[in-house]
Order: sequence, then structure tokens, then C-alpha cells
Amino acid sequence: MFTLSVRDHLMIAHSFRGAVFGSAQRLHGATYVIDVEFRRAALDPDGLVVDIGLAGTALKAMLGELNYRNLDEEPAFAGRNTTTEFLAQALHARMSQRIRAGQLGPHASELASLRVVLHESHIAWAAYEAPLAAG
Repeated sequence: MFTLSVRDHLMIAHSFRGAVFGSAQRLHGATYVIDVEFRRAALDPDGLVVDIGLAGTALKAMLGELNYRNLDEEPAFAGRNTTTEFLAQALHARMSQRIRAGQLGPHASELASLRVVLHESHIAWAAYEAPLAAG
């Protein structure tokens, strides 16, 4: 399996519901380093997994929709604890939509899977990965 990854960061505010979260139930900030790994079994006709420039641009645009926002106020996340794990899945879904919309080039539709990793710190992170629907 071939892979290509791009990285960026995201700064948000949020709070959690539930005693398990302790003091994180109060509004607090978080800065995540985000890695998105694109995977495919065979390279495209240009010898690429995906165009790295388009991948980086798509990641920056996707994160720009949430950067410097209070996720408690985002309609898409209403009623949800925006944990690192939850956000990894949400960002996976958003990048998958961009791939299906052709924003990563014509051969990106041939990607096999996608992995999104959110680094909460240098010692803790969470990820979500899943196959991508063909074409």
C-alpha cells in the first residue's frame, strides 16, 4: 500500500458534558496537529498517491472552516462531545467529501482509504481510518 500524508494545525475552543471529563467540562482551548494519510494500492498514471499540493490545500481549507471557533456553537456538532476521537471521524468525513467532489484531482477517486490523526500533544493523539467508496 502506498501512502502520502499532509499536516496542518487547528485551534479551537470547546467544552464537554459528563463527569468523566472533570475540569474539561468548562470551556477550554485546544490546538491539534492534524495528519491526513491517503492510501492506495497502485500509483496513479502520474506516479502519485494524490497530488500533494491539492491535498495540502484541501486540508488547509477544511480546517479553516473550524479554526478559531468554539465547537460548542457549531451546528454540525450540536449535542456532541467534540472529543479528539470524534473530531478525527468528523474530519475524515469532510475530507472524504472533498475527494468525492474532485477537489484532490481526477485520480483521487481511486484512493483506497484515508486515515486522519489528531495530535492533542506530543504524548497523546487519536485517529480514525476507513476505506473510501470507489468512484
